[in-house]
Amino acid sequence: MAAQAPRDRHGRAAGKIVEAPFTPAADRRSALDRAHRGDIVGALGRVGSHDTAPRRGWRRRLTALLAVMGPGVVVMVADNDAGGVSVYAQAGEDHGFFLLWLVVALVPVLYLIQEMAARLGAVTGAGHARLIFERFGRRWGFFALSDLLVLNLLTLITDFIGISLALDYLGLTRLVAVPVAALALIAVGSLGSFRRWERAMFVLIALSLVFVPVAVLAGLHHPPTQGLAGRQAGPLPGLALMVVAIAGTTVAPWQLFLQQSNVVDKRITPRWLPYERVDLAIGTALFAFGAVAVLVAAASVGEGGNGGAFVDAGRIAAGMGQSLGPWAGALFAVALFDGSLLGAAAVTLATAYALGDVFGTRHSLHRRWRDAPLFHGSFALTLVLAATVVLTPGVPLGLVILGVQALAGVLLPSATVLLLLLCNDRTVLGPWVNPRWLNLVAVLVIAALLEVSALLTLTLLDPQVAVLPAGLALAVLLGLGVAIYLLLHARSRRSAPFAGTPWERATWSMPALESLPPPARSAARTVGLTVLRIYLFSAGTLVVVKIAASILGH
Repeated sequence: MAAQAPRDRHGRAAGKIVEAPFTPAADRRSALDRAHRGDIVGALGRVGSHDTAPRRGWRRRLTALLAVMGPGVVVMVADNDAGGVSVYAQAGEDHGFFLLWLVVALVPVLYLIQEMAARLGAVTGAGHARLIFERFGRRWGFFALSDLLVLNLLTLITDFIGISLALDYLGLTRLVAVPVAALALIAVGSLGSFRRWERAMFVLIALSLVFVPVAVLAGLHHPPTQGLAGRQAGPLPGLALMVVAIAGTTVAPWQLFLQQSNVVDKRITPRWLPYERVDLAIGTALFAFGAVAVLVAAASVGEGGNGGAFVDAGRIAAGMGQSLGPWAGALFAVALFDGSLLGAAAVTLATAYALGDVFGTRHSLHRRWRDAPLFHGSFALTLVLAATVVLTPGVPLGLVILGVQALAGVLLPSATVLLLLLCNDRTVLGPWVNPRWLNLVAVLVIAALLEVSALLTLTLLDPQVAVLPAGLALAVLLGLGVAIYLLLHARSRRSAPFAGTPWERATWSMPALESLPPPARSAARTVGLTVLRIYLFSAGTLVVVKIAASILGH
């Protein structure tokens, strides 16, 4: 008789034990999977768990990189989904090239945030949702989970809107396109094979590069230098909202949950972190090429600087078809469809991973329906719900996209604050905690995210608010807060550095999560998290009420 899975202190099945690389033989798995428990199995290769030899020579290192590659590339390229394409296209069409600097500036920020999530996954072997529940308690855990579920469902709806717009341009009605796309995503996620799922994602990633030639050809047809002088930033309130939207779509909470759990599911350990960082860097470069290409293409072909001409990404495809020829519009529509499909697959998987973490059930792409019914069931249910909303007659899809952008911008700081605290927990990460310079950068990034979130909230409360003075005042307040934080922690005692060998550090992993002592109580941390929770709840409620009122009055 198989032994029952151990329970954590909340009474849930211990997810790490259930989904650890070396699972009990009593688990119902395929013969191939049982034979290779603990191997890193990817779309481009495999590394056996018995392979502990040093990776000397470029061929062996390339083999390891190809086997590890996947989580970083998938999570980054999937960020250019329907919401991302819509935001970057609107930035280009409404504001020309003015906001190109912001997209470029957010690229290293995105890499650093995702590197922390990947490191947490490799070292702890636990998903992001489970770590939050264990280290911050059930209240913060359910708060973070509810944020994620709401945002993911709304993001998934925008991805199906993107699928509908793209295929509508290509002549396929949404009554056919949306259900077929949902069924295809369910089928790919239910294969019970991590390698096959990742291969499907790699095909979509390769197809996403269509954005680049479209941008190049658009730039050659309408050289950017011809329109730069005449294109203005646009009205200041609209510009502030666009800044918030770009930040919200570039650094999305679902990415943290997907990256960390996907690293665990692929069985990547601390030894392979250097290769995972390269994987993440490649994904970041592909994301940057795609995002910049969309903005440049829209700015080159669109009117730019007229402060509000943008309607949706489908109109961008139509504009390219009129300006450059039908082939250009078709290529943009194909790229929009591809990005929306990839984004939908990624967001849905992040939801299924998080629910499996919270309820302590099996949640892995290695498992089939009969072994992980909650995992696959939640995967399918979220796709069906999102598709149903998009197919409902009379739903103002443009307002739904606006609501997702606004809500993501307001709730953005929550995930980054929890991520930073986890990455400084020595009980969890041991020698892999953040270095000082990364903490400083992360604090500054969080301060900037809080400012854009607060600006959006102020704009919703009073559309006529003076954005520039409000932004300067918030910057001063946040600057004082950062200075106080740095002063309080400048002389704080740090734990003794890790004294082991490089190999011991590379092979160090977190002990069983259930056995870890609870984090030390801190009055400053409790007050800070409470204030943040109250602000996020109030601002999020305000956004939902405003968008709901707009939809009802539509």
